[in-house]
Amino acid sequence: MPTTKEIKNRMKSVQDTKKITNAMYLIASTKMRKAKSGLDLTRPYFDALKGEIKRIFRINADIENRYFYPPSGAHDLPGSYGYLVITADKGLAGAYNHNVIKEAERLMREHEDPKLFVVGEYGRHYFQAHDIPIEKSFLYTAQNPTIHRAREISATLLKEFDAGDARNLSKLFIVYTDMKGAAGYNVTTTRLLPFHRGDFIVPKMTEEPIKRQFEFFPSIEGVLDNIVPSYVTGFIYSALVDSFCSEQNARMNAMDAANRNAEKLLDELKIKYNHVRQSAITQEITEISSGAKSMKRKS
Repeated sequence: MPTTKEIKNRMKSVQDTKKITNAMYLIASTKMRKAKSGLDLTRPYFDALKGEIKRIFRINADIENRYFYPPSGAHDLPGSYGYLVITADKGLAGAYNHNVIKEAERLMREHEDPKLFVVGEYGRHYFQAHDIPIEKSFLYTAQNPTIHRAREISATLLKEFDAGDARNLSKLFIVYTDMKGAAGYNVTTTRLLPFHRGDFIVPKMTEEPIKRQFEFFPSIEGVLDNIVPSYVTGFIYSALVDSFCSEQNARMNAMDAANRNAEKLLDELKIKYNHVRQSAITQEITEISSGAKSMKRKS
């Protein structure tokens, strides 16, 4: 049976661990609020970009553009499929990283010659350890999503998508974790490119009449080519922030569970400590009583 000193040392160790997990909980909460506020500040700009793309399709719904499916609706496009996988830089976030990697592996098995693009140290180490080739690994941290980094990722992916060789990307998917408010988060796979025209064509019954014809310079195709990269950047930035917030939410849940387990363990140790201490007191009283009786018999 452990002594009272051993139990006290164990309780101190649990209390020290609880301080760490509680601090990690508070840090994750602060980081999540900061990232959300940054996304809220930039969201109106990208909403406006989507509105301008819709305006273009209201004027010419059959416009040809490499960033959209053909007007014929053909979806079986030749070429490689690209997957942008967003993970965290570290663990201690429950099943957050495992769920993203599991979904990415499932998707890559469904199509030959996939190209893998990775954000986050955890995913990068996992794919390297399992000898899964990475086309491009973005080496900056996933802990600080910014619009500048989203723009760099977008430029790299669009360069691959616009390449004219036989292995150019015909479709680009993004695998990330979508924040579902306080209810939790889900791993989400979204086709980033090409866009479906139906996402930007407003139904006739809800479409506002065009009061004035627009002039596009140098052309309607050129304007669309300039808007789409910025819109892709916005989508990637949103996915980075959503993933980061989901990671912090998962870490908060993990640390909260650790705190509850620490409290439960401390309660058990306190009861055990009291039992051992009471047993020691009882033993001392018994020994004193026995000694007193022995002395009395001798006298």
